[in-house]
Amino acid sequence: MQIRLPRPRGRWLTGVAAFAVLAGAGTWTAVADDSAPAVHREDRVQVMPGAKIDTSYFTTGGKERRPAVLLGHGFGGSKDDVRAQAEKLARDGYAVLTWSARGFGTSTGRIGLNDPDFEVKDVSRLIDWLAKRPEVQLDADGDPRVGVTGASYGGAISLLAAGYDQRVDAIAPQITYWNLADALFPDGVFKKLWAGIFFSTGSVSPTGPPAGTGTEAPAEEPAPDAPAGQAAPGDAAKTGAAKTGAAKAAGASGPANPGGCGRFEPALCAMYERVAVAGKPDAAARTLLEARSPSAVGNRIKVPALIVQGQADSLFPLSHADAMAKKISANGAPVSVDWIAGGHDGGDRETGRIEGRIGDWFDRYLKQDKGADTGPAFRVSRTGGVDSTDGQALLRGATGDTYPGLESGTQPVTLTGREQTFANPAGASPPNISAVPGLGGGLGQLSSLGVGLSLDFPGQYARFDSAPLAGSLRITGSPTVKVMVTSNSGDAVLFGKVYDVGPDGRQQVLPSQLVAPVRVEGAEQGKAVELTLPAVDHAVDAGHRLRLVLSATDLAYASPAAPATYSVELLDAGALAVPTAPDVKTQATGLPWWTWALPAAGALLAAALLITARRRVAAPAPDPELADVPLEITGLTKKYAKSADRYAVQELSFRVEKGQVLGLLGPNGAGKTTTLRMLMGLIRPDDGEIRVFGHAIRPGAPVLSRVGAFVEGAGFLPHLSGRDNLELYWRATGRPASDAHIEEALEIAGLGDALARAVRTYSQGMRQRLAIAQAMLGMPDLLILDEPTNGLDPPQIREMRDVMIRYAAAGRTVIVSSHLLSEVEQSCTHLVVMDHGRLVQAGPVAEITGESDTLLVTTAEEVPEPLIEKIAALPGIGSASRTDDGLLVRLDGATATAMIAELVRLDVPLTGVGPHRRLEDAFLTLIGGPA
Repeated sequence: MQIRLPRPRGRWLTGVAAFAVLAGAGTWTAVADDSAPAVHREDRVQVMPGAKIDTSYFTTGGKERRPAVLLGHGFGGSKDDVRAQAEKLARDGYAVLTWSARGFGTSTGRIGLNDPDFEVKDVSRLIDWLAKRPEVQLDADGDPRVGVTGASYGGAISLLAAGYDQRVDAIAPQITYWNLADALFPDGVFKKLWAGIFFSTGSVSPTGPPAGTGTEAPAEEPAPDAPAGQAAPGDAAKTGAAKTGAAKAAGASGPANPGGCGRFEPALCAMYERVAVAGKPDAAARTLLEARSPSAVGNRIKVPALIVQGQADSLFPLSHADAMAKKISANGAPVSVDWIAGGHDGGDRETGRIEGRIGDWFDRYLKQDKGADTGPAFRVSRTGGVDSTDGQALLRGATGDTYPGLESGTQPVTLTGREQTFANPAGASPPNISAVPGLGGGLGQLSSLGVGLSLDFPGQYARFDSAPLAGSLRITGSPTVKVMVTSNSGDAVLFGKVYDVGPDGRQQVLPSQLVAPVRVEGAEQGKAVELTLPAVDHAVDAGHRLRLVLSATDLAYASPAAPATYSVELLDAGALAVPTAPDVKTQATGLPWWTWALPAAGALLAAALLITARRRVAAPAPDPELADVPLEITGLTKKYAKSADRYAVQELSFRVEKGQVLGLLGPNGAGKTTTLRMLMGLIRPDDGEIRVFGHAIRPGAPVLSRVGAFVEGAGFLPHLSGRDNLELYWRATGRPASDAHIEEALEIAGLGDALARAVRTYSQGMRQRLAIAQAMLGMPDLLILDEPTNGLDPPQIREMRDVMIRYAAAGRTVIVSSHLLSEVEQSCTHLVVMDHGRLVQAGPVAEITGESDTLLVTTAEEVPEPLIEKIAALPGIGSASRTDDGLLVRLDGATATAMIAELVRLDVPLTGVGPHRRLEDAFLTLIGGPA
């Protein structure tokens, strides 16, 4: 039985008068398909104190009242990111409202990191608006039946909304934080990389004009209670002497804040800069972030909560979900916890399953459908192998009837090792590596398969090992260990992690790539410390060891800049307490419940898998005659999905030789990108063959190590230098550092002194060149570039052209797909022209452009302009113009022989005459019209 408490109507919860819907701002759009009711979307800008909030409202029409759902987005995103989920919830019978938070999308105002005075009040005003909708179910006047969900930033707002507004009836926060100070300053250590990403993201201009830029239309009246530091409508022109006192006090320069985080509230900007410079948080910084955290109102969150948290998440680890689950459950509300495989560090977010579970949760607690299956009290996704078709990890669910927490079923594992002394180097550099935001790519999800990225520098860590395990061990929760720490500087900053070490004693994997920081103060004479290590779900095989590493530095965190010496000794006989959660049982198979519940469906699936397996054949043997041929494509064919007669690529064949720069051309939809994806082994062809240096291409083929690719740009860590980004990327490949040829790649890319600068200072052209340098690492024999000049200005495009030519000059091969025909003409030696998935023509550029009535006349010296005018006036000559190589002469009736005779008569210093046609003309002729 659900107990519904009376809803107090606080002063700010009823502030309907504080905002108004802009006249004419709402528009309706119908979104429909053949199998579901049409979803209507109403876009509307709502004016809040200090901001204009962009919203979308989704319903399926009709007059029947239904529960409402507020759907928040992640940090740096907008309402558009959650549109698909909103439409699905609307089709399932909900009235759904999405919005772009302050400072994101086209919403104005300053980013307050879910400030209760602004972002949280915005949510309550949206609930006020829902209460006035005729199709929304009400529990009382002004009190709609409403749930709130969202991921990360949107997940936190769902918790805060439930804490501040008792009209919220159910929540489903995903991969979010409980205490933001603990997330960014865990145990007093500054999480500098993630904090930098936060504030770098907040410094990027939103889709529309941000508040205070001088470009937005002012509202009729500034909001009367718009606070200092919040850009109210109409504040755009307030610059110079017109700055507010609060902005001056925060060091603001006009509406934008200093230091590159201008869309944040000034107090947040100043806090970040203060902590980033000091390298550690102060009490004021913690207080500021804690006040904006769900933990500040944890005792008020008393509604059913489905808590989804990521295992691959060094930003908001599982300990945050543990804290929120314990507190909300203690308040008497139903709670379920779901540990998904992915998170902020990548991996599988299990979107379809989680959205389905959220729908069931709201069915039960908003629609009051007692038959809705809300799932187990606890579920964790476990890796159960790798899908050989796409390389993705296969997942199996493990469930428990109760949430076990992070300390259930602890078992002692004895560690051995003497007291060890190690150093924190000057400047904390070079740092050890655990998780690298933006680079992990979900490696944490594959840790049970022996895949991972970690690095500990000798002399910077202490190591303690267990004996080989007699049996397998499943860690589910946070291991703990007691140690004695001594520091010659008084304080110590340590980073604890537990490795799974293979039988050879060398191969070690860091589960989920997680590390636990700890600041130890007053350790001159030694201080006993109990370390709580990262919460993980990880299986350790029999014969493997557990290894505890305590390091002095970590790339993701700030360590003291001053050199120091630390000593660490095990206490309590070296007992590592390992939680095992024995009541959590793994499903027997990774198949959905309906598959094993219905034997007939299981039999059909097994038959289908058997047929598929029989169709698979081993990769063909290498062809020795093609060992020196970079690429040969024969009869390549790929159909569009779910289509019997439409082809992305059809019977494509061509060959590329060493030293060529090949341009892949074609109009949109010609099949260029599909061809490149098949070439890189990302998708399988339906028919035909691709051979690189004689080896047939399959997903994961070893010969792909000789291929470098630049596709749709590369993600770089903004606070690291260009060189550091490249070195980290190469380490992630697991190949020897000596094979990287970084210096050679950088010389070709031509970045110069910029390599030592942070990537966030790079221009678009420099980022493109750094991305191509990354593709060049290892000096691959075949380099694939997909639209490398996108977003570049003419000088940058010319530099990119030189990069490609220099790379191929050493006998390597470059394939470039581009829509800039003039650049392809100047940089490529050969062309492949495609249209509607088929080959139109292939060959040298000169051959394809050769047939024309325009001749290129090369000369020993520059021809003066009066002489060019005489040539243009000759009988049978249509025009004459100067070019970089001489003259372009268009014939209009005269023959080439007659023209040459006239040029000799005029004493033109001829060195050669040949046909010339622009590639654009040839291209349009080949594809039969405009591109």
